[in-house]
Amino acid sequence: MSNFLNEKDLKKDELERDEYRELESYGRDDEGVEDGFDAYGLRDELTRAIEKKGFDAPTPVQRKVLASDWRGRDLIVRARTGSGKTLAFLLPLLQDMRASERTPHLLVLAPTRELAQQTAREAEWLVRYLDVSVVSLVGGLEMSPQLRALREGAAIVVGTPGRTRDHIERGSLRTENIRCVVLDEGDQMLDMGFREELEAILDALPNERRTWLFSATMPPEVRALANRYLEDPMTLTLVEEGEQHEDILHRVYMIPSRRRFEGLVNILLWEHPKRSLIFCHTRMESIEIAQRLQDEGFNAAALHGDMTQRERNAVLASFKSGSMPCLVATNVAARGLDVEGVTHVVQLGLPDDRETFVHRSGRTGRAGHEGTNLILLSPVEAGRFRTMLRSTQMQVEWQDVPSLERIHAVQREVAEEKLLSAPLDAEYAAYLSWAEDLLERAEPKVLVAKLLGALNSRTAKGYNISTDLERERDRRSRGSRGDYAPQTSRRPGARPKGTMTRMRSSQGGARDVGRILNALCTALKVERAEVGAIRLRDDHVMVELLPLALARLEQGRAGLARWGLYPEEEPRYDRGRRGAEPRKRYGRSGRD
Repeated sequence: MSNFLNEKDLKKDELERDEYRELESYGRDDEGVEDGFDAYGLRDELTRAIEKKGFDAPTPVQRKVLASDWRGRDLIVRARTGSGKTLAFLLPLLQDMRASERTPHLLVLAPTRELAQQTAREAEWLVRYLDVSVVSLVGGLEMSPQLRALREGAAIVVGTPGRTRDHIERGSLRTENIRCVVLDEGDQMLDMGFREELEAILDALPNERRTWLFSATMPPEVRALANRYLEDPMTLTLVEEGEQHEDILHRVYMIPSRRRFEGLVNILLWEHPKRSLIFCHTRMESIEIAQRLQDEGFNAAALHGDMTQRERNAVLASFKSGSMPCLVATNVAARGLDVEGVTHVVQLGLPDDRETFVHRSGRTGRAGHEGTNLILLSPVEAGRFRTMLRSTQMQVEWQDVPSLERIHAVQREVAEEKLLSAPLDAEYAAYLSWAEDLLERAEPKVLVAKLLGALNSRTAKGYNISTDLERERDRRSRGSRGDYAPQTSRRPGARPKGTMTRMRSSQGGARDVGRILNALCTALKVERAEVGAIRLRDDHVMVELLPLALARLEQGRAGLARWGLYPEEEPRYDRGRRGAEPRKRYGRSGRD
């Protein structure tokens, strides 16, 4: 017995046998029509829930799906995150669900716990008048409440691939009555390595079902999955390849590779974001940057994959409430993250690929709000990023990191605005008598200067790095191969001050010079001056370690491994005649 209409067999002869049937519809709405939800013939229970929630009109993706011939069809919807796609698939799929249904009929799969739980919450308020239950099957939480909810009967199941597969294999999730499965953010699930889980789940579902795929991008692995499991799907496209997100401003800031963190501090002081999401490449990098931002006076925290669910929930709660406005995250940790009011996304360094860039930037400018996507790049990375953008239609602003003088001017304007616009309410009025007493005992101008100094002492000051950027550009314009060498003069044939050490790299360990320098200083607990030349190779990196850094190499091996760098046992020189043996060394510095 089916509670969803299945007209697939009736439509087979009418379908064209192309791989995908694209609807020529790329606009933000259908011919400019802004109909309300009542224009789509939704059942009374759904319209009552929508009215109670206070929603007036559907978003473009919701209109596109509701207006399409979706009954009995497999469907591919290409839409950005934050576009309202959850209601876009829930509304039509709940149209034909029988009230008081107690067996699983709709299965929704999402890449992360947060997205699955958010989708379940959306479904719960939407079905309040249908008298059906929703269960969330996600990892990191106790099994017993999920098992109990399944036994009591749930018509809608929302889960992550791993935990959903567990329930299917143990028999707690019965699949014989499932009439539709939704793959939400399909590209993200495959990117996170859930191909095996998805295939196991889809193979366990009845053949007579509908499969709906929602994905912002369509890389080859997503198309392969669609070819295998979707039958003659109708495709609704609300975002073209490389299309500019109208609500997001993309801005690149040029920063010196060796002063990446200092550049980040300057940009945060200059942009003054209300709520920012900063993307890093590794767990260790996110932890270090969050800690250093705290030391600078920013209210920041890290979000990475090794956190417990309780730690993750606490950090996200602080970020969503605004009490902690600066979140430093890795790509994996931020998958499926949906937080309203993110004003700025900051991408620290070159994204791995265009899809990563798109997904990161899509965390701002959501639900009709404007957002800013900042990309912090070295001169070398900037050239690669321009290549990445060639096949897109994105408009990107290019700027140098602001000078320290400009940053201080902005800080002064912000501080003055806060001070002069603060209302004299009861809290401030209590200080008036104290202020009068102080003014009688001190020169007003001197007193105000001291108060401003005390106020300013608790804020970050920024860094003077403009000169470093110009020097790096000069080296690049002179034909640098991307190697870094200290700005010191050496006699022709003079030996280096430090010892050249070969380090095997993995997991992106040799991504760029600035990141490697950051890893060395962090793991070995040394200043930048203790690291000399850095030379990038295909599968390893050669670094020049001065005496202090070299002495700490052994104890820093574990820390370097977290960055994907593995020193060889014997340090060696990478200078001079190939194959030549180094001269006898005195001490560990390599100096004669």
